[in-house]
Amino acid sequence: MILTPNTPAPDFNLYATPDQRLKLSDFKGKKVILSFYPADWSPVCSDQLALYNETLNMFRKAGAELLGISVDSKWCHLAFSQDRKFHFPLLADFEPKGAVAKQYGIYNNDGGEAHRALFVIDEDGIIQWSYLSPDGINPGADGILDALDQLNNGKN
Repeated sequence: MILTPNTPAPDFNLYATPDQRLKLSDFKGKKVILSFYPADWSPVCSDQLALYNETLNMFRKAGAELLGISVDSKWCHLAFSQDRKFHFPLLADFEPKGAVAKQYGIYNNDGGEAHRALFVIDEDGIIQWSYLSPDGINPGADGILDALDQLNNGKN
């Protein structure tokens, strides 16, 4: 079961580059968007992450940082990110495979990868919005932007 709003977001410590790791707790005090996706290089994932790269300024204007997560390796992420010129980290949920996706309730045991899922986490590390998308469909950015608007308007 996908983690639902008002649930504390499980911390993680994953490779963002071949020699640098990121923890969710590194972003304490900031809003975070987690975008779990099945695989680098797949057509739907490529389109989804390209859209988020184009929407990144809107996410940041809303005070949020974006993190992409899949079970691909740090080296695969590096090649994919450089090729597509992404301006946000891709985190490797590689070893143990899918451990973070399992914590968030979105690991696909049959396929051995994460389902396509989105989470918006507030400054205190609490999930405020989550969405499990069909794996073959790009969920777009509207749900994320709406969740950030609600979060920002609720705090004013």
